[in-house]
Amino acid sequence: MARLLGRTGTRSPRRPSGLRIPCTPRVHSRADLAPAPDTSRTPHPPPAGQQRKPGRRRPGALAALRSALTGRSVAGEVFVLQVVIVLLLVVTAVAALLLQVRRDTAQEARNRSLAVAQAFANAPGTSEALTGPDPTAVLQPAAEAARRTAKVDFIVVMNDNGIRYTHPVPDRIGKQFVGNIQPALAGDTVTEEVDGTLGRLVQAVVPVKSAQGGVVGLVSAGVTTEHVGGLADRQLPLVLAAAAGGVGLATAGTALVSRRLLRQTHGLGPGEMTRMYEHHDAVLHSVREGVIILSGDGQLLLANDEAERLLDLPDDAERRHVTDLGLPPDTAELLASGRFATDEVRLVGDRLLAINQRPTDREGGPPGSVATLRDSTELRALSGRAEVARERLTLLYDAGGAVGTSLNVRRTAEELAELAVPRFADFVTVDLFEPVLDGEEPEAGTDMRRTASSGIRDDAPLYPVGQRIRFVASSPQAHSLRSGRAMLEPRLGEAPGWLAQELARTTAVVRYGIHSLVTVPVRAGSLTLGLVNFWRSEKPEPFDAEDMALAEELVARAAVAIDNARRYTREHSMAVTLQRSLLPRRLPEQGALDIAYRYLPAYAGVGGDWFDVLPLSGARVALVVGDVVGHGLHAAATMGRLRTAVHNFSALDLPPDELLGLLDELVARIDQNETAEEASAPVTGATCLYAIYDPATRRCAIARAGHPPPALIRPDGSVHFPDVPAGPPLGLGGLPFETADLELPEGSRLVLYTDGLIEDRYRDIDAGLELLRAALAESGPSPEDTCRAVLDARPRPRTCDDIALLVARTRALTSDQVTEWEVPMDPAAVGDVRASVTRQLADWGLEELTFTTELILSELVTNAIRYGSEPVRVRVVRDRSLICEVFDGSSTSPHLRHAAMTDEGGRGLFLVAQMAERWGTRYTPNGKVIWAEQPLP
Repeated sequence: MARLLGRTGTRSPRRPSGLRIPCTPRVHSRADLAPAPDTSRTPHPPPAGQQRKPGRRRPGALAALRSALTGRSVAGEVFVLQVVIVLLLVVTAVAALLLQVRRDTAQEARNRSLAVAQAFANAPGTSEALTGPDPTAVLQPAAEAARRTAKVDFIVVMNDNGIRYTHPVPDRIGKQFVGNIQPALAGDTVTEEVDGTLGRLVQAVVPVKSAQGGVVGLVSAGVTTEHVGGLADRQLPLVLAAAAGGVGLATAGTALVSRRLLRQTHGLGPGEMTRMYEHHDAVLHSVREGVIILSGDGQLLLANDEAERLLDLPDDAERRHVTDLGLPPDTAELLASGRFATDEVRLVGDRLLAINQRPTDREGGPPGSVATLRDSTELRALSGRAEVARERLTLLYDAGGAVGTSLNVRRTAEELAELAVPRFADFVTVDLFEPVLDGEEPEAGTDMRRTASSGIRDDAPLYPVGQRIRFVASSPQAHSLRSGRAMLEPRLGEAPGWLAQELARTTAVVRYGIHSLVTVPVRAGSLTLGLVNFWRSEKPEPFDAEDMALAEELVARAAVAIDNARRYTREHSMAVTLQRSLLPRRLPEQGALDIAYRYLPAYAGVGGDWFDVLPLSGARVALVVGDVVGHGLHAAATMGRLRTAVHNFSALDLPPDELLGLLDELVARIDQNETAEEASAPVTGATCLYAIYDPATRRCAIARAGHPPPALIRPDGSVHFPDVPAGPPLGLGGLPFETADLELPEGSRLVLYTDGLIEDRYRDIDAGLELLRAALAESGPSPEDTCRAVLDARPRPRTCDDIALLVARTRALTSDQVTEWEVPMDPAAVGDVRASVTRQLADWGLEELTFTTELILSELVTNAIRYGSEPVRVRVVRDRSLICEVFDGSSTSPHLRHAAMTDEGGRGLFLVAQMAERWGTRYTPNGKVIWAEQPLP
């Protein structure tokens, strides 16, 4: 393999399979390698102390030139060859230039003569002059003037017989034209090179045509080649001078290259170089150490047979980079670096090699390095133990970062199994007590469940994941659970206690090739959470005590992560249970809105997002969405308190801004009551949006406290975000809230949501709103389709914050469902109201409710006339229930009381409360409304 690249000479006879070596400068001198001193070159040895170092001998400039000229050395042969090549190239270039100039001269003469002849033939007056009485008198001056201007040698005008009318020499006028004129008489042009009266020239003949198209004469223009080719004569000296300069420069450069080659070959001739190669071949193959030579860029230049054997080099290793030879990375890095190395040990295959390396560019040598390789197999056992210890430490180190990346019990168990295969065991199974999977503490006597399994193959006959397992008392697993210590079973085929677990399965495991087991309990403090089983099949050696110690340390680190995941699972389950118990389990029945909702808890833990749908009086419905900053039990409990407060405040039938004002005061009070000893975080940061929709008027009143604005999808599919004034978050106090009043066409979809839907750490709120707008624009018409489209459009399925989404499609009460009457302030009008409602109930088919409805309206209208103020109005609504409403301009609300036996009044509202399913009072900007609801039969 060790050979000189590109050399085709014969190999050394000593080594038929041996090595060809490039001459490495500054390593050995010619005197060092020759079999005997060359007395012809060195007649007298230099004095002691003045001898030059090997490889430092350099011939002088004169000697180098003489050697190059004689051609006796390799450098001389190269010099002569290069000079000859340069001369040939220069001669070829000059000849090509002359040929090109001659061809260009002829072409220029043709082009110029043809252009001048055509111009003169087509000039105004030429045709008329030819048909005139004296063509020569007219055309001779014009031809001479044109000839001098065009810089041609002649312009001859002739008749169709070739008799000249013009010529630069006047005595030749009237004589026959010398040239071919037949094509011109036929209407074509002729360009030819002839020997004319003026010498060798190029002439063109063109016809002169009359207005009728006939040929009335001919015009010929010509130029001699010597007038056109003068440029070549002027350029030739310059070309020859440049060629001579090029030859000189090339010769000088060739001399410099030859001198450098002479210096690099030390003036050796072919025979001397052959002897040097033979000596190098003998030396390299006689040593029992590997020798490799690398270039400065890390390419392999030379490797002897011993290096090939030690490094197991491929046949095509030469000129390849050392990192591409299949060597271990650390060995390749050392050789490619070219740095000093002394007895550095590297593991290459199954050999330990001691590597010594030195750069070759010291004292002016070429860039690169030389390395020697020595087999140190006796250090293999020690290195193997050190490598095993290093791998085990690396495994334990990796366990700290790879196990416990998630707060999930099952995933943590899977990470432990995946880490140990195949670095420590061929198969790993993790069995945990079932309560541990739910976040609870393990109970004695409960079954275990296989939680995770990993192996080098998938067809092992071990218990599958999810299998419930109860280990027999004689098994190593049972002993490990009882004692709390790891157990080693080196030979499973000879372990009757383990074989008794399940004879068919254990026999299949042994037949499969699994022969050794280490089982380690997963302990966290005083709790035993489960077992980890390490199985070996590929390595014939069984597990030993050192393996068991490593398994114990590995499981001990993983046990902390599993217990943390168990504790988090318990807390998360408690928070989720609390939160879901505080959220609405089902939506109340109402006829104003079609509603769909979604709630997605955060991946890191439950938070304080919530929503609710609250039926109000008069077929109205309140929608509320809120958010409490933070996660965990405190956020969930705070959310429950706020939701309960909204329930209570909504019973007062307050406008949205007033309800948010009361909620703001409540949150501020809660914060004031929280003490530092209770370690409770304040509720500041809670947000809320409250909306009331009235299907009778199709109007929606909305107010928000620090909450994202709602989205509105109109029936035509257009999406926009209504301008709802943004109030401060709840608990800040001091700032009022404002209500926006919107009119919603029937079929509109109102979308309420929390900030987890549109904002996270990867995007701001503006990008989230645009993404939401795009999803809503492409959603289906139903609220369910809208919820599905919005959640499917999220860029990341898992979020760091809760998401609450509420979509409500509006309905409207038709005119046949609502009837109204204006009532004058006259007690006699009560009878008219009773008669009107009786007729209306008959139209609706609700005659069964006539008596109770008349009684309710009689009492409410009488109270409005007696105690209220104008205007008084009655409205009856047929929806899911029959609703009776009496409006008046007074803000005084009646109170229910129990009248004594002797009282004359005070029983009206009592009767209303008994007859109606619900009743109450709500205030309007212009007064109040007393309402009562009755269930439909």
